[in-house]
Amino acid sequence: MQRRSLLIGAPALLAAATLPAWAATPSAKDLPVLQVWKDPNCGCCKDWIAYLQRDGFQTQSFDTGNTAVRKRLGLPDKFGSCHTALIGGYVVEGHVNAREIRRLLAEKPKAIGLAVPGMPVGSPGMDGPEYGGRRDPYDVVLVLPDGSGRVYQSYFRS
Repeated sequence: MQRRSLLIGAPALLAAATLPAWAATPSAKDLPVLQVWKDPNCGCCKDWIAYLQRDGFQTQSFDTGNTAVRKRLGLPDKFGSCHTALIGGYVVEGHVNAREIRRLLAEKPKAIGLAVPGMPVGSPGMDGPEYGGRRDPYDVVLVLPDGSGRVYQSYFRS
């Protein structure tokens, strides 16, 4: 009976062993609170926060705008969007996917944080019915300590 249990569980063990390190991302109970600074009237910011909450993130929202906070946290304006967040010491600017935030927290790279510059249609929070299913390609950028950035993950590109 024990051999049968081992054989049944073997594929799952093998799959887990071949996953990248970031795939073992923090569970919801292990995630720090995500603080978000936004305009009080911005619907897409509210939609992004709701998306993250559905994914298990605990959030705290400040309706004071985000420009001053972005500057204080050291994120260059070229990566700017409509909301700025802080989690685990990292800045998260704009409509970043939950998967990449979890990956960032698991990998802990030397970086300022992640950004989705602008407001690309199809990104989380910019994907409501008012956009008619449109999905523009966009990149999640890892913003490095020197203010430069590199693509961390691309979405909707072939």
